[in-house]
Amino acid sequence: QVQLVESGGGLVQAGGSLRLSCAASGRTFTTYVMGWFRQAPGKEREFVAAIRWSDRSTDYADSVKGRFTISRDGLKNTVYLQMNNLKPEDTAVYSCAANRRNLVTRSQSQYDYWGQGTQVTVSS
Repeated sequence: QVQLVESGGGLVQAGGSLRLSCAASGRTFTTYVMGWFRQAPGKEREFVAAIRWSDRSTDYADSVKGRFTISRDGLKNTVYLQMNNLKPEDTAVYSCAANRRNLVTRSQSQYDYWGQGTQVTVSS
C-alpha cells in the first residue's frame, strides 16, 4: 500500500524559506510522477509542482516558478519542495501526491495517492 508522509511545514516570515519533504513507501516509484498541491483557507486545492521520477522532468505553477524547486532522492524515496522567497499568499496546507500513469500533469484527478498534508504559514 502506497503511503505518502509530508513534513517540514511551519511558520516563516515573508522572504524566508522552507523545505518540504514527502517520504514515499509501498511501491517502486520509478514509473510514477510526484506532485505537490496546496489548499489555502476558503480556496480550492491547486497545483504547485510535479516531477517525473524517471527523468526528473518538472512542471511548476506560474505563481511559484522561479521561487520553488521540486526534486527527488531515489535512495531515500523522498520528494522535496524547496520554497524560497515565501509570500503570505503561499500560506496553505501542502500535500504530496503520486500519479502512477507517469504523466506530468496539473490535474488532481490524475493522482492516485495523497498524503495528509503539512501546514505552511507565511507571516507578513
